[in-house]
Amino acid sequence: MKTPPALDDIHWLSTASVAPDCAQLEETLDVDVLVIGAGLTGCRTALGLAEAGTTVAVVDANDIGWGASGRSGGQCNPMWRKTPDQLIAHLGRTHGEKLIQTTLRSADDLFADISCYGIDCDAVQAGWVQAAHTKKAQRNLQTLAETWADAGAHISVLEGGAVTDVSGSSAYSFALRHATGGHVHPLSLTRGFARAAMEHGALVFEKSPVIKLERVDFKWTAQTPKGLITAENVVITTNGYTNGLWPVLQKTFHPMVSISLATQPLTQGQQESVLPGNVTMSDTRSASYYARYDWDGRLIFGCVGSNDAVDTLGGISRLQQGLRTVFPQIADIGIERAWAGRIAVTPDMMPHIYEPAPGILAGLGFSGRGIAMTSVMGRTLSAKLLGTPEDELPFPVVPLTPMPLHNVTRSLIPLAAPAFTLKDRFDTYTNGV
Repeated sequence: MKTPPALDDIHWLSTASVAPDCAQLEETLDVDVLVIGAGLTGCRTALGLAEAGTTVAVVDANDIGWGASGRSGGQCNPMWRKTPDQLIAHLGRTHGEKLIQTTLRSADDLFADISCYGIDCDAVQAGWVQAAHTKKAQRNLQTLAETWADAGAHISVLEGGAVTDVSGSSAYSFALRHATGGHVHPLSLTRGFARAAMEHGALVFEKSPVIKLERVDFKWTAQTPKGLITAENVVITTNGYTNGLWPVLQKTFHPMVSISLATQPLTQGQQESVLPGNVTMSDTRSASYYARYDWDGRLIFGCVGSNDAVDTLGGISRLQQGLRTVFPQIADIGIERAWAGRIAVTPDMMPHIYEPAPGILAGLGFSGRGIAMTSVMGRTLSAKLLGTPEDELPFPVVPLTPMPLHNVTRSLIPLAAPAFTLKDRFDTYTNGV
């Protein structure tokens, strides 16, 4: 009998690079910028600021990368769900065109960062396969491919057997291959950005939740259980784990959940059959399936979950059924671990920058594109603080506006995963590949 997976056991914790030596804040500090949240966005923001000579401190309620940055699938999927024209219509021409060009470079910029700062995060840039699960989804992907290729993206269209050859899955007959995509060890990447920021002078503190944030004499003071930081500017980068520290901010998104499993290491023969070439893959389902390898040949496979406990409302069963659907050739493989992490999903499925008060910035809402776009956001936030005009940024600063009926819809989030799964089955039945 197979050993059941260890539930809520985050795989990346057992395989990550060594964490930087960070202590709890137990002193009073005065800095130029305080960053709240030591995830990918916060650490990349701090790195950009520290490189420019800004004094910066980073605090986290837990450890570096404890939240989504250490729980994600680690896929670098460098493309939005919107076409370039839709981005321009949504953001306006100035920000839309800037974001298009930034998006085209986003994956290469990330992997260049990894090389530049010597970050040991098992980085693989072998491409991302985006597979259509229905004919309707195929038409949408065709439009996406045509419009982004016209803008300069390196996208190949795969059909029929070519999809199976590249992905190892016979479940799809149409897919796009984004040449610049890839995958990383997400927790190691986060720790790497934190270490690089510290090497440039940033101060990083763990287990130091901000319990009070207030304006005093034209500066902000942030109180933690054992320390106090005064700063001219504060950046909030807590994403899906945002709490009530700043009113309304947590009501601008829904904290959806991604659940993942790690299989036993695949044999060489199995790896030649599943994701050959070490590509990353995801599909177009509402409860999207995604897959990639880790450094030791384990397949990391994920989909949408219900809450922070991975097995809520049949999460493990949903993962195992998805694995059998996409890769039936390894249907009986053992599962070592399964875990969950929150994704901040905004109404338009795009990240947002907010400036709710003088000296306060927040950047969040990556909606499943976090590995590539947290770095874009981190550079953007640091650039804004360093004086870059707003019209030169890829993301505009938008009003801090709560989602309508947020409390009601948030209470229904646990039901979203099974509902999405039923919708996907219906869509496949009525409009299959």
